[in-house]
Amino acid sequence: MTMTALCFALPQVGSAADPFTTARNAPRARVVVVQDRDATDAFRPRPENVQVMVDRAVKSLTGKTTPRDAWLSLVSTQDVVGLKVFSAPGQNSGTRPAVAAAVARGLINAGVPPNQIIIWDKSEYDLRAAGFFGLGSELGIRVAGSAQAGYDPTVFYDTPLIGSLIWGDLEFGRTGEGIGRKSFISKLVTREVTRIINVTPLLNHNTAGVSGNLYGLTMGSVDNTMRFESEASRLAGAVPEIYALPALGDRVALNIVDALICQYEGGQRGLLHYSTVLNQLRFSRDPVALDMLSIKELDRQRRAARAPYVKPNLELYRNAALLELGVSDVTRIAVETLK
Repeated sequence: MTMTALCFALPQVGSAADPFTTARNAPRARVVVVQDRDATDAFRPRPENVQVMVDRAVKSLTGKTTPRDAWLSLVSTQDVVGLKVFSAPGQNSGTRPAVAAAVARGLINAGVPPNQIIIWDKSEYDLRAAGFFGLGSELGIRVAGSAQAGYDPTVFYDTPLIGSLIWGDLEFGRTGEGIGRKSFISKLVTREVTRIINVTPLLNHNTAGVSGNLYGLTMGSVDNTMRFESEASRLAGAVPEIYALPALGDRVALNIVDALICQYEGGQRGLLHYSTVLNQLRFSRDPVALDMLSIKELDRQRRAARAPYVKPNLELYRNAALLELGVSDVTRIAVETLK
């Protein structure tokens, strides 16, 4: 299973209104935001409050009356469910273990066996430093790094842009024509996980705009990514196209933004002095809509703090909309807030 880059087919996005997202018949996304002013204490989540928030939001999003029925409308007890987190910034600025724990407990209570739940990200080192291995031991679930699982030679994204391969990339050390133009998906995704729940922080990214659902899942799932990170235009083409691979995007059951804390500067470094407590969790089946709302929130927080303006990489999310991954026009996003 392969995918060749589609960048040539995507029109340039300017400042004018995008007819693909502002048409009267454009698709509409739904986002559920749950808020609890007591969800954190001195930047630390309160697990009991977070659990209640997760239960309320998943019921509202799915229209079910119990958390069990809600989760089983998204996954089955036969699935191997991968909870994709963003761990590099640590447990204070990345995905917070308390949020992942609440999701995992919801799945376990719904009947998904603990040994069929995997918390994962690209690096085992980052996962361990952020406290996820301790959480895994507590709940009896697995924690894994997609890089350490190795990459599937049969499932890849192919683009003429040649990368500088590093140790750990599937083709590292190889020579020959075409070496370095493929990014291979981790075996963890292609051979183990059947459904993905994406749990990302509300955290800025200097090139992608936000370390969100699209960026976090794609760059955490494939190798040979350094070639995309250096330029916004490269990232804008690669991220949506990799997400569109059936082996990746088709497995996503739910997207959650951990918006307990919004960090508007710092990227993958944990900098709480550039953060605002929002005490929110945001749920949607639409990854693009959530990322667009996150970019809007990050801009709002930077303005409030009088921080330097950062031009968001909107081309990435408009490209994602063109590939029908979700809605990039914020006027077409219906937000339901639970307080």
